[in-house]
Formats: sequence, structure tokens, C-alpha cells
Amino acid sequence: KSFQITFNARKLDLTLFLKNIFCGLSACPLKCYNCIPGPSGGCIETKIDCPSSYTHGSSLVSGGLEYKRIWRTCFPPDQCFNGSVNLGFSQAVINIMCCTSDLCNSQDVPDSSISSPNGKKCFQCDEKDCTKTLTCNGTEDYCISAAVNAGGGATTKVKGCASKMICSKPQTAQLSAVIGGEISCCQGDLCNSASSTTAHLLLFVTPLISLVFFS
Repeated sequence: KSFQITFNARKLDLTLFLKNIFCGLSACPLKCYNCIPGPSGGCIETKIDCPSSYTHGSSLVSGGLEYKRIWRTCFPPDQCFNGSVNLGFSQAVINIMCCTSDLCNSQDVPDSSISSPNGKKCFQCDEKDCTKTLTCNGTEDYCISAAVNAGGGATTKVKGCASKMICSKPQTAQLSAVIGGEISCCQGDLCNSASSTTAHLLLFVTPLISLVFFS
């Protein structure tokens, strides 16, 4: 009798599978290019051994209308996603390409781009007014509300549109930990409540990007 293991059905990479068998992740960690841009946007590329739970290499581009940043580093598998958050005053778009072999993250990812409106609407905050409506773009099919740690024990709220992957459980939990506040997502036009609040919107964008690299 013979048997056959179908790797594709379980979405396993053959190289990673053999690596696990013959040397184990702790003895033979994945090697990746590492390049984390600073405030100026530039970085020095190095080669690193990934932590044992970081089994994917990644090339990532994030940005919006005002900025663009490119990263290369190690990733845990549940962080391999694409998505965007639109708060009206700014939109952050994240495109990630993941791979599972040594030094595989040398390829560039297509630029982030601001997609066309998709017709869905959510509430957004503008200073003290959270009754304004925002038209969502591209894959942003959820409305989002977040309570952000504003320092000194105070919190403030932001609202807007988000894509499904931003609202998935792992990303939501990690982002909540980074911003020090609660995040909720809902589906349906204007489902994210229109109550007024004092909103310091810029507090949200940097933690959103930070979640990808430091969680």
C-alpha cells in the first residue's frame, strides 16, 4: 500500500515543512531581510534570524495621500493581511506580501493606493462633531469606532471605515493593546453610532501602522 500527502490542501509550504522535519524552527530559524524605516522614510537593510514564531518573511508598503513607507521584516502568519482604515481626515492603506523561505522578502510589493468609493457610509468625527458621514473606499465594508488613549488618563474617540481584515479578531485585539483603548467594528451603513465626542483624530494613525510591526 502507498499513501500520498497533499500539501496544497493544508496550504503548507514544502520548504518550510522539510525545514521543520530536519532541523526544527528553533535550530534553523527563518532568515529574512530586515529594513524598518525611520521618520525620514529610509532604512538600512540587514539580514536577521527570525524568532521561532515568526515563520513568514514579509515585504510591506503602507501609505495614503500624504506618505508612503516600505518595510521588510519577519512576520507571524496571522499578520499577513491587506487592509485599510479611513477616518475621513486621513486614510492608511496596508499591503503585505508574505513568503516562507530564507531571504524570500526581497521583492517589492505594489504601491498602496486609495481606491474608489464603494457606496458604503459610516460616521466620522470632526473635532467635537461625530455626526458627519464618510463614504468608504475599496474593500472598506465595515464601520469602526475606537476609544484612543489620549494621555493623562483621558480617552478620545475616532470613527470611520475599515476593511474586513482590519476588523478581524487578531488585528483588532492587537490594535486595542497598542492604542490603549477599545475598538469595535460593525457592518451596515452608519452603524457606528453618531454620538458627539471630543476627538483628537491623529492619535489613531501611527498606532495602526505600529500594530503590524511591534505586536
